[in-house]
Amino acid sequence: MKRFVYVAQPARVVFGAGSLAQLGAEIEALGAKRALVLSTPGQRALAERVAGLLGARAAGVFDRAVMHVPIETAREAREVARQLGADCAVAVGGGSTTGLGKAIALDSGLPIVAIPTTYAGSEMTPIYGLTEGGLKKTGRDARVLPKTVLYDPELTLGLPLRTSVTSGINAIAHAAEGLYAMDANPVMSLMAREGIRAIARSLPALQSKADDIDARSDALYGAWLCGTVLGNVGMALHHKLCHTLGGSFNLPHAETHTIVLPHALAYNASAAPEAMRAIAQALGASPGTSAAQAAFDLARDHGAPTALRDIGLQAADIEPALAIALQTPYPNPRPLEREALHALLRDAFEGVRPQ
Repeated sequence: MKRFVYVAQPARVVFGAGSLAQLGAEIEALGAKRALVLSTPGQRALAERVAGLLGARAAGVFDRAVMHVPIETAREAREVARQLGADCAVAVGGGSTTGLGKAIALDSGLPIVAIPTTYAGSEMTPIYGLTEGGLKKTGRDARVLPKTVLYDPELTLGLPLRTSVTSGINAIAHAAEGLYAMDANPVMSLMAREGIRAIARSLPALQSKADDIDARSDALYGAWLCGTVLGNVGMALHHKLCHTLGGSFNLPHAETHTIVLPHALAYNASAAPEAMRAIAQALGASPGTSAAQAAFDLARDHGAPTALRDIGLQAADIEPALAIALQTPYPNPRPLEREALHALLRDAFEGVRPQ
């Protein structure tokens, strides 16, 4: 076994159907008195429900979370929290809302309680992202890691199938890159394989019955594990490309991860063969099917998009996207080769199944 360093991230997780009812007790355990509830505009009703559960402990609702956390929105939310005298924030929703909570915590130090309603996994990481001037910048800071995460699969029952699939494959991408990260370790690799397996087995069940609470629990469990992997080891090419495409070209987050993942795996296959075998096995790939092909097939067979051109990227965007991605690359098992990366983006743009 190769040498490694493992540093655990502090986290409190409350998991299970009906966990939302424990929110008040968890806020009290933090010693907080006034919680600002965060959401996207589309989840305002759920945010109001959460605020109702908190009663007098609810300072208010801020419902303007959007993708990729524009710095202007982060500043506005921080100011609202200050004006309302909030001493913690409750982020209810997907990665956009969790990301906004992290942006508040980064400067203010307010503790965050996350209540995920998708499978983004951001709630388990100290990674934050802010978009300013068309560029998305990411960083790591222990201050942004939510203090408590409530995983209630009942809150995901209304998640549309397509969103469930893309959100789940987004989570799989976190674990897949964790298996070949430069700072990978055996503990995270175990979590990565189990997380990928849990999500891969949940998606066919959800396709058959979208309100299958056991499948929803599997998916949320897998998202927790995959997010934990992302929070403990470094990112590589896949995440760099997705951050570039999302932040600079405003592509939807989960769909971008879903489309790019097979091609990033194919690019790195020769440099990380053991990781690819583990990914293919966890995905339940048939003999002769690579990890990249299995990831592509999982998306295609469950109705998710497979081409960047279908989610808003233009052919003329490929060259500038490549230039941005190469400016500050993340560590990657295979050296970044411009022509090969151009081919990767072209295949992802066209929706070509990896060979």
